[in-house]
Amino acid sequence: MNYDIIVIGSGPGGYVAAIRASQLGLKVAVVEKAELGGVCLNWGCIPTKALLKSASVFEYLNHAADYGIKVNGTAEIDFAAVVKRSRDVADGMSKGVQFLMKKNKIDIIKGFAKVKPGKKVEVTTDNGSKVEYSATSIIMATGARSRELPNLKQDGKKVVGYREAMTLPTQPKTMVVVGSGAIGSEFAYFYQATGTKVTLVEYLPNIVPLEDEEVSKQLARSFKKIGMDVLTESSVESVETSGEGCKVKIKTKTGDQTIAADIVLSAVGIVANLEGLGLEDVGIITDKGKIVTNEYYQTNIPGYYAIGDCVGGQALAHVASAEGIICIEKIAGHHPEALDYNNIPGCTYCQPEVASVGITEKAAKEAGYDIKVGKFPYSASGKASAAGAKDGFVKLIFDAKYGELLGAHLIGMNVTEMIAEIVVARKLETTGHEMIKTVHPHPTMSEAIMEAAAAAYGEVIHL
Repeated sequence: MNYDIIVIGSGPGGYVAAIRASQLGLKVAVVEKAELGGVCLNWGCIPTKALLKSASVFEYLNHAADYGIKVNGTAEIDFAAVVKRSRDVADGMSKGVQFLMKKNKIDIIKGFAKVKPGKKVEVTTDNGSKVEYSATSIIMATGARSRELPNLKQDGKKVVGYREAMTLPTQPKTMVVVGSGAIGSEFAYFYQATGTKVTLVEYLPNIVPLEDEEVSKQLARSFKKIGMDVLTESSVESVETSGEGCKVKIKTKTGDQTIAADIVLSAVGIVANLEGLGLEDVGIITDKGKIVTNEYYQTNIPGYYAIGDCVGGQALAHVASAEGIICIEKIAGHHPEALDYNNIPGCTYCQPEVASVGITEKAAKEAGYDIKVGKFPYSASGKASAAGAKDGFVKLIFDAKYGELLGAHLIGMNVTEMIAEIVVARKLETTGHEMIKTVHPHPTMSEAIMEAAAAAYGEVIHL
């Protein structure tokens, strides 16, 4: 069968691209070997947020007295029920994508796809049969999976990746989390907050190492406050799994130590799913494990495109969706604006939350900017105090010459919602003084953005 568009993969890049193509009147098929919605909806973004919500509720119950509420008895985690709720949320979202596919008259082809020359896709079904399809344009949105280190092989039972960490049969009493990026920090918080003793190991000097240094240090303090052990400038040398649990040998800046743990979670990054895709047969160029494309996601072979985690750029769901829309609109003959990768928000959904966009203070100085930095702490926010969430701050970095907002770095309650305001402001080339003069509602945590801008220019009121 011939299509205008065949999309390989139904994650947030693939299914969004397919829907946009259908909206533009194109005949579309999506090839998916697993659940609709990809890793994000089924094993990533959505179910992890359900787990984190359960952890947040548990923390509230344990601190009910802080809010003047008496709770009879002790709150207990029903770990199986927490996991089931997470899976139910994921299943619901996957069914939602299925509905959208039907609504937009998109054909779903179940199986493993391989691209072939002549703009063809060969699909191997579960029973081993092969069916060939053709299309005017083929979009590869195959996503990525957990990266394995040579000395940290995952067995799926004692040494696990994020997927297994989401559905452990019982809650471990102790856990070592290796890697403190978004995935590692979110799981470290979830397990620590729900009663597991967690040791977080980071090779670099700061946790969440892509964030501004002040944010990293604040998050480390907050993690330690809830009882987590945080080891930076440290690496896992080996894991012994022959016994009942794991013996984890860790090299730290003060010497080697061995930690006993029930589970080791490896969260050291991701690797693109390119194996068996047929790229070599078609002649599609890759570099450092990613498909090479131009700014409109065209590969070096006409008619073949790639988006999302299998190409360069930030491996984020919202980036994949944006890339999918731009890719389709270009194919359809529109003139979309290329994606500005310097204005992509990044979020980590532990408590306190972390959100940022643009460059850090250190990067701004290294780039030679004369900067103004404004910082407003949550401890001075009336709404944050009322919410009992005073850990955190908003930090804004401006170019002193033109007032351009170079970067924003937020940590605290609700910052993953607040960051969108700053992304819009940067998109519209809003200056610091314009942000100061933009009236924010009171009392809200978003006032901290206005106050941080005012702090940069010596006009802050509430600090």
